[in-house]
Amino acid sequence: MKHVSFAGRLLMLGCGSIGQGVLPLILRHIDMPRERIHILTADSRGMEQAAACGVRSTVAPLTRDNYETVLRPLLFAGDFLLNVAVDVSSVALIALCQAVGALYLDTCIEPWAGGYTDPSLTPSQRSNYALRESVLALARGPGTPTALLTHGANPGLVSHFVKQALLNIARDTGAAHGTPRSQAEWAALSQRLGVKAIHIAERDTQSAHEAKRPGEFVNTWSVDGFTGEGCQPAELGWGTHERSFPEDGRQHEFGGGSAIYLMRPGASTRVRTWTPLAGPFHGFLVTHNESISVADYLTLREAGQVRYRPTVHYAYHPCDDAVLSLHEFAGKNWELQAEKRLMMDEIVSGVDELGVLLMGHARGAYWYGSRLSIEEARRLAPYNNATSLQVAAAVLAGMVWAIENPRAGILEAEQLDGARVLDLARPYLGELVGAYSDWTPLLHRGALFPEDVDSTDPWQFRNFRVT
Repeated sequence: MKHVSFAGRLLMLGCGSIGQGVLPLILRHIDMPRERIHILTADSRGMEQAAACGVRSTVAPLTRDNYETVLRPLLFAGDFLLNVAVDVSSVALIALCQAVGALYLDTCIEPWAGGYTDPSLTPSQRSNYALRESVLALARGPGTPTALLTHGANPGLVSHFVKQALLNIARDTGAAHGTPRSQAEWAALSQRLGVKAIHIAERDTQSAHEAKRPGEFVNTWSVDGFTGEGCQPAELGWGTHERSFPEDGRQHEFGGGSAIYLMRPGASTRVRTWTPLAGPFHGFLVTHNESISVADYLTLREAGQVRYRPTVHYAYHPCDDAVLSLHEFAGKNWELQAEKRLMMDEIVSGVDELGVLLMGHARGAYWYGSRLSIEEARRLAPYNNATSLQVAAAVLAGMVWAIENPRAGILEAEQLDGARVLDLARPYLGELVGAYSDWTPLLHRGALFPEDVDSTDPWQFRNFRVT
């Protein structure tokens, strides 16, 4: 089924796991000649897959010094720049697309190479909060070319999960009053339901016949992307219900003020969370844009003062081999292993359970999201595992929305029609599941774990954090 026709050219940057995964979906669902698609990559990864799809690819690494020289001859008004690369500044690319009149989509706000760990920058300056602020500073309203920020699975798809979860809880608790139509109405619904905390709760159980070897980093999606964000400070949207501020927490001295950061990397920070299949587990509080954008979107202000905001953060348990890789990575003082392997054909079993866990409302906790197995992913699309297909589905849906709405300006996922995006992505998400739970981070905590907790409110961040 073709969702939309596109008359321009598509320039795709990067052809790693996500680029390879989304290319067949683009060819399947966007009506355009494959001769009008061109892929630029920093190395030869993905070129064989692109050739099998009949799409031209060129090795042309982009830098701060050459990106305009390379891209301007390839990008014109009405074209689409799909950015699934790492180490290329999103701010620079968005500014270029706005200048030439091209559409844009990325899955993550990227700095130039080294920006995540630049020792000349403060932790605040190299945070996702700062990267987001730098892009929002470019924002122009409707009437300018659409640039869709951070629209992969997470960030991206999970923001639409949050909206659907709010609607489901409202329906099930008798609090439904129609679908909100504005940011203020969504925030008011979240407040009315009593939502205090939201986790992007993900458990990846995919496993391979080839185990991780010493000196190797193994993952089901980009190693460079994961380790880059893992070395950034842990970040979270900071809720109005919180009673105690983390000792290692810091507030930013600029921007909208919806988030805080911790003085430690996300890859060494763990939190308690829950998903329906896995049950309770410890996840890594890795920084993600949706932790900030969802918290910001669900903020209610009166007379310039914040009256309500939930605490929002990622709680991620990657596949077991990736956990072993992180352990080795941290033990080497965050010096990346010499060998990197993306798990794909060697995967023999497992599911990526990706969703949002909304807590504090009348029903306690509610998880809503995608449950996609490796077997289902392989049946649905080539060049994918369960993790990459969840991202690719969201990229495709975002591209279709941007083509349908070409003059919407610079937008985040929360500003889109979530129902439309979910309809587009749904065929590639496996089983969409909603589940209530009586789980709290204090459940079964006793004398064996004499940590400092707040027993009067289970949804305090201090109760989630593993110390």
